[in-house]
Amino acid sequence: MNKLLLAVAFFIATTMTMVQAAPAKYTTKYDNVNIDDILNNDRLVASYFKCLMETGKCTPEGEEVKRWLPEAVENKCADCSEKQKMGSEKIIKFLYEKKNDMWKQLEEKYDPKGLYRQRYSEDAKKLNIDV
Repeated sequence: MNKLLLAVAFFIATTMTMVQAAPAKYTTKYDNVNIDDILNNDRLVASYFKCLMETGKCTPEGEEVKRWLPEAVENKCADCSEKQKMGSEKIIKFLYEKKNDMWKQLEEKYDPKGLYRQRYSEDAKKLNIDV
């Protein structure tokens, strides 16, 4: 799965980021949120996971993330800030190492054919993620 871009979407959701309509850039409003605090809170991680999996309620921001997720995956997070990209890497590693069951479900949902897994395999290797 496109591990980098899925994580970007998760980062945006976990920091309650809204995507602005114009220009097509993800807001940096929440770039200073402490990602570690969120990732260390199982309740918050589970809530955002359920939103992305469409098995639970979403905040308005979460709905926006789901709407923009295909674009973010397709364009390799071209509209993300550098801080969002770095946060995404942290989230990817966290999900892969500590919440692998969630990671696998997200991967099945957002990359059922494995196209992004293949496309982003080099990025995953840099994070010590075996694809």
